[in-house]
Amino acid sequence: MTVVSNVNEGEKKKSLIFIPLVKGEEEEPTERFSDNPIKSTQSICPECNRIISAEIFEREGKVYMRKTCPVHGETEELYFGDYGMYRRFSAYWDDGKGQEAPNVKMDRCQCPANCGLCTNHLSHTGLANIIVTNRCDLTCWYCFFYVKKGLEGAYVYEPTLEQIRAMVRTLRAERPVPGNSVQITGGEPTLRDDLPEIIRMIKQEGIDHVQLNTNGINIALHPELARVYKEAGVSNLYMSFDGVTPKTNPKNHWEAPYAIEACRKANLGVVLVPTVIKSVNDHEVYDIIRFAKQNIDVVRAVNFQPVSLTGRMSKKEREKYRITIPDVIKKIEEQSEGEIASSDWFPVPSCSPVTHFIEAITNRKQYELSIHFACGAGTYVYLDREKDRLVPITRFVDIKGLLEYLDDVSEEIESGSNKYVELAKVALKLKGFVDEKNQPEGLDLARLLFEVLFKHDYSSVGKFQMNSLFLGMMHFMDKYNHDEERLQRCDIHYLTPDLRIIPFCSFNVIPEWYRDRIQKKYGMPVEQWEKQHNEKLEDRLYRGQLRKEAIKQGTGASCLVNEMLSGVNG
Repeated sequence: MTVVSNVNEGEKKKSLIFIPLVKGEEEEPTERFSDNPIKSTQSICPECNRIISAEIFEREGKVYMRKTCPVHGETEELYFGDYGMYRRFSAYWDDGKGQEAPNVKMDRCQCPANCGLCTNHLSHTGLANIIVTNRCDLTCWYCFFYVKKGLEGAYVYEPTLEQIRAMVRTLRAERPVPGNSVQITGGEPTLRDDLPEIIRMIKQEGIDHVQLNTNGINIALHPELARVYKEAGVSNLYMSFDGVTPKTNPKNHWEAPYAIEACRKANLGVVLVPTVIKSVNDHEVYDIIRFAKQNIDVVRAVNFQPVSLTGRMSKKEREKYRITIPDVIKKIEEQSEGEIASSDWFPVPSCSPVTHFIEAITNRKQYELSIHFACGAGTYVYLDREKDRLVPITRFVDIKGLLEYLDDVSEEIESGSNKYVELAKVALKLKGFVDEKNQPEGLDLARLLFEVLFKHDYSSVGKFQMNSLFLGMMHFMDKYNHDEERLQRCDIHYLTPDLRIIPFCSFNVIPEWYRDRIQKKYGMPVEQWEKQHNEKLEDRLYRGQLRKEAIKQGTGASCLVNEMLSGVNG
């Protein structure tokens, strides 16, 4: 049996596929005459978690990983679907700032066995996840993360307010850059009645950006919650949205438009989060962008998550569902007929020159996205209202030239040049990187860039974001493509009650070492939780009211769903 999950192990940001490996099945050897070695790294055996060596190599224009466990044999896996893009992205390699106050102090790291963060971790926290509950209002057959009543060893995990406060203070104590961005996740966080209090407390501890990861159903049913969460301090919703049809998005197809409308009225931004699975919903990636375009007044970004594969799977099954960042980017280019091209995308660490420039002029360590270049990518697009089309930033800004110039200026300042003279030069030259004739009408990107570079505050970055639609990719690892070189640079982390900060791809990829053990230690049996709270776990389950109402109307969709999807589904 094949089970496809579009819910993250611990949050809706990651998808999982579970398929039993047929007993006695072995992977067929592959012809290796055309293999071109790229590098060596360390990985883990997908069967036993043994730390083993791995080789990254190119074959026929794609990048693969190969590793051999002395007990369980060889595993070969697609690592990155386009070697040309891999080489272009690798030019933006950045090691990050490291840890000045590690929670796990070690002379030598045995990655991924000692996460917390350890002495050898290279990136500070870019986004910290706090799981506030593992309860959910859905019982998706493909999801194993939510607490399941009746299973032996089922625990409800809901850290107390004081535990959450301690976690946030641990994040703020991180050095050289204190953590400043938190994602509240689950389960379904909106099931906690004290969620507004949690949000306010996190803001009181000095966090600027608070993102709420949700399926949107409670907000669809109770629109006033959007205003409540906004007033408490939420910056944006991070909402699962896997497609524009009921087939590709069974989780919240009927509910998402109502949640978006509630956020529109509350002036609360929304990030759509599609998990992309080859052969399942990869034919709708551009339609999702079109949906975002139609709601660009409230949708701030689309962050695609190529599927991660968890469980014992044959190579044939993995090949059926595996899709990587370049594959999704190419799908978008094909489906948009070149409106958004592969060349418009840059890896996440490409923004490091901006950070280095601000550090040079402030003489202070700054927030930096220094993840591995194969982990994520992004681009900004702008709406040309006259032509009703999206225009990528690369069509009117020399991004590569600007980044190289900022790196040069940073080096000049660090070498002793007068920073005020250099700043004046930057101010004069900035417009030269922007083709004003081709930028959408009403957009003054040179001014927005000026404010980001010279004010370098949360407000100026927010203003830049508000004038665009960000398109992102984030491919979380699994046991088949696990690369310790990537893990050491991870900047999406989990905060835990034992005051550790654990990288995403340790916490979720090896749950038996991290997530499950922590939730058992700090959770309580379901029966005990029900007795304490005087309610049954199933009392808060969503019964599909909005879907049933739409079907009852006989139209197959509500008026709002029809309106929002018009022009997307045909």
